[in-house]
Amino acid sequence: MAQPTPLMPHATASWLVDNTALSFEQIAEFCGLHILEVQAMADDLASSKYTGRDPVHSGELTHAEIEKGQNDPEYRLRMQKAPVDVSRTKGPRYTPVSKRQDKPDGIAWIIRNHPEISDAQIGKLIGTTRNTINAIRERSHWNIQNIVAKDPVTLGLCSQRELDAAVARAAKKGVVQADADDATEEVVAPRRDDREALIEELKAQREAATRAASEAAQEAEAEAWLQAKRAAEANEG
Repeated sequence: MAQPTPLMPHATASWLVDNTALSFEQIAEFCGLHILEVQAMADDLASSKYTGRDPVHSGELTHAEIEKGQNDPEYRLRMQKAPVDVSRTKGPRYTPVSKRQDKPDGIAWIIRNHPEISDAQIGKLIGTTRNTINAIRERSHWNIQNIVAKDPVTLGLCSQRELDAAVARAAKKGVVQADADDATEEVVAPRRDDREALIEELKAQREAATRAASEAAQEAEAEAWLQAKRAAEANEG
């Protein structure tokens, strides 16, 4: 099984070249580099200058292990503590500085060509904030006059696969929402009809009660008048 390499192999190799008497072969093998890369570091010919990283401080090597290697050029250095892989699971997508000025163009393109994609999806896809997205959508962005909608894939802000996946998710979400809206309408409509029917029924009952009360009052008035008339006739007789 292959031995893991240091977390920062070039920086580690640069430190070992400057601070130990290990051979180039030993350093190259331990760091997972080509021996010519190590040779270039030693001769200051490397195109990039690396700040040395102490593998002893990080726990990847010990002084005793380095001592073994210095005493025996054939000795193969052993990693003492393998570096922990670091993976980003939260936060916005990292975009190189050279590409950041292209973000507004990519956002404008998505807003124009795929309005079904949510702001949250755009933010995750491009690595931007909702405030920036809203500013571009509402044309209140400070540089709106210079923003030109461009395909974010062409700009290198995301891959075609990532964009296609975002479009597919947005489309699927739209279908689910439409089905939910239809179901809501089907449920609400009968409830509205039932409410209207109940109102009409109560109104009819109220009108019937009013009419019955009116008729009863008229009958009582007529009965009272009739009794009064009979009493008057009886007195005259």
